[in-house]
Amino acid sequence: MAVQSRWNDYYRNTEGRPPRTTLRFALDRFAAPGFAVDLGCGEGRDTIELLRRNWTVLAIDSEPAAIGRLLARRDLPPGSRLETKVARFEDAVWPGANLVNASFALFFCAAGTFDPLWRKMIGTLKPGGRFAGQLLGENDSWAPRRNVVVHDGAAIDRLLDGLNTELHEIEETDAVTPRGEAKHWHIHHLVLSRP
Repeated sequence: MAVQSRWNDYYRNTEGRPPRTTLRFALDRFAAPGFAVDLGCGEGRDTIELLRRNWTVLAIDSEPAAIGRLLARRDLPPGSRLETKVARFEDAVWPGANLVNASFALFFCAAGTFDPLWRKMIGTLKPGGRFAGQLLGENDSWAPRRNVVVHDGAAIDRLLDGLNTELHEIEETDAVTPRGEAKHWHIHHLVLSRP
């Protein structure tokens, strides 16, 4: 019960925020809409932007409250081609996609599941398809936690191997999280395309 309450607070505190810059960057590079998977969709800030741009979207989140909030949004475009799934994205299955979006989500995957998840995500991208999202670097203040996945520079380079890097911005900053927690962020903002 406490975990769900904590996520509900997060959703309330981030409600109405614009779509992530990485998603907008990726979308601007497509000639036409296609099929997108939004992993860890939360209350839908990125899903709504995809739908607004006429994409077909599969929105996946492990929290039923997130999917409920997404489906209840007043700005959900009428006639949207949206499918939702309540599942951990490590366990979810989806068809080939033009875009896999995972905004501030992948570092929460379960221990030992990141590498297979990454292979699955990249493997389901169609040629010319893109990944947009973030990974945490080793200087992030969450790095000592056992339930958060972080990557050093060499690990990031391995993940990017064989992909076209369209955006790779590294951000290190001190800030307060939407839950009010002081935090040092070390973030790799990524947009990658499959040749």
